[in-house]
Amino acid sequence: MKNQFIKVILSCAVVTASFTSCKNSSSSSSKNVSRATGWKINAKEGGFQFNSDFKEQETAPGLVFVEGGTFTKGKVQDDVMHEWNNVATSQHVQSFYMDETEVTNKMYLEYLDYLKAVYPPDNPKYTNIYKGALPDTLVWRNRLGFNETMTNNYLRHPAYAEYPVVGVSWIQATQFSEWRTDLVNQAMLEREGYLSTDARYTAMNGDTDQSFSTETYLNRPDAVFGGLIDSLQGKNKKDSVSVYAKRSSGIILPEYRLPTETEWEYAAQAQVGSREYNNYRGRKKYPWEGDYTRNGQRVGRGDQLANFKQGKGDYGGIAGWSDDGADITAEVRSYKPNDLGLYDMAGNVAEWVADVYRPIVDDEVSDFNYYRGNIYMKTAIGEDGKVEILTDEIVYDTLPNGKIVAVNLPGEIKMIPVGEEETYLRTNFSTSDNRGYRDGEPGSSRFYDRFSDEDDPASQRKMYNSPDHKVEKDSLGNLIREYDKSNNRTTLINNEVRVFKGGSWKDRAFWLDPAQRRYLPQYMATDYIGFRCAMSRVGSKAKTKNKTPRGKKVK
Repeated sequence: MKNQFIKVILSCAVVTASFTSCKNSSSSSSKNVSRATGWKINAKEGGFQFNSDFKEQETAPGLVFVEGGTFTKGKVQDDVMHEWNNVATSQHVQSFYMDETEVTNKMYLEYLDYLKAVYPPDNPKYTNIYKGALPDTLVWRNRLGFNETMTNNYLRHPAYAEYPVVGVSWIQATQFSEWRTDLVNQAMLEREGYLSTDARYTAMNGDTDQSFSTETYLNRPDAVFGGLIDSLQGKNKKDSVSVYAKRSSGIILPEYRLPTETEWEYAAQAQVGSREYNNYRGRKKYPWEGDYTRNGQRVGRGDQLANFKQGKGDYGGIAGWSDDGADITAEVRSYKPNDLGLYDMAGNVAEWVADVYRPIVDDEVSDFNYYRGNIYMKTAIGEDGKVEILTDEIVYDTLPNGKIVAVNLPGEIKMIPVGEEETYLRTNFSTSDNRGYRDGEPGSSRFYDRFSDEDDPASQRKMYNSPDHKVEKDSLGNLIREYDKSNNRTTLINNEVRVFKGGSWKDRAFWLDPAQRRYLPQYMATDYIGFRCAMSRVGSKAKTKNKTPRGKKVK
């Protein structure tokens, strides 16, 4: 009787184990079976291919993860300048990534080296590609100051390799971000076997006059590297059907870009260190705790927490103890990071952000990922029905200061503004260019009259009538600079002025407050403005590590 009972127990155990095994097997294979059709996903024979093993976005080189949330954007201290250009509002930011440090001279020199190798400046066709990317080293000059050492050495000398790059305009910072996107994604494709390991040197060795473009690879992979992509294919073992990676492959990273003003301010505040249950303890004046710029902790007490101008003629303090360690810029990571692990979010150099400047923040329209600067574009489709690729055509733009920059590089996709086909009967946007929406576009000006005489001074009194400097070429190709001397100009604000944030080595402590904001034309550069890149996060708001998924029981 006892033996029979044991047999029954063992039989039940076997059945249970088999059932559990079948259940687990079914669960593990269900991700490769469509819940819509029951068809197999990622079948070797063909059909729908999708990365079912994707877990979360990989942190790209140089970046730090910033979990998004709700915060108070704007000035929470007294507005002693009475500018009222950043009144406190409640905003929500999606999770994103941001550079741990400002972009350094060494990082920017790698960019210049790449451009010089792929587009040799001694070729008249490419000369302005390289020249247009060069930082303006003359920003160091001062009529009554001896700064030639920085003019000649700051960008290229190894002593300044890990110092933040300066003399870079907003336009140049944006183009660096685009280049960085392409180089990082090319490395990802090589790592995953979609490109051969020597593909990255194809353009640099002069085998083609077209560099890698992420968007071209996704839309017209056959046109990448001037059509040499087939000879540069890798040996991908994960994807036995698709020759090229797609967005659904999950390995193409979102683009590097300048952070929005809201993202930058949120990251600089780093309120995560002041959280108490579901609230923040107080409101921070600086990226660190407290109301002072000196360290109050036991270790390093009295040391300055940032690199800034401490007073008239005082760029670093007296030599020795309590000196902040810098008189101009400082090497990145010279000071403690904030609670998000970001360095120099106050001091060192101020930083470009993506936004077009306006005195108001229109939170009535948007309190989610606020950003002023959207210009919606789409890919151009040729007569053959394919996406157009700019092969030999290079478009250059002459800026108001006379500098020439390349609008596109060979091998990139041709982009055009969205039209009525995309905007008709939409409620969320109606035009391609939304930089002046509700604050600067013709309809938002109290003096706007579409039928008025353009020569009538009254019709010129629009909301933002900034100076209009013109640069033209004569028949010999010489630049003719025409400076706007009009007496009717009332503002410097237009759709080409961009916000920069944070205090610098040249600023007083007042500007270290993350809420402070200033602006400068996007084509200008200074010796105290640099930049860092950001990247959007796709997928979950939080990192999955150490998180309990909602809807699942905690054991």
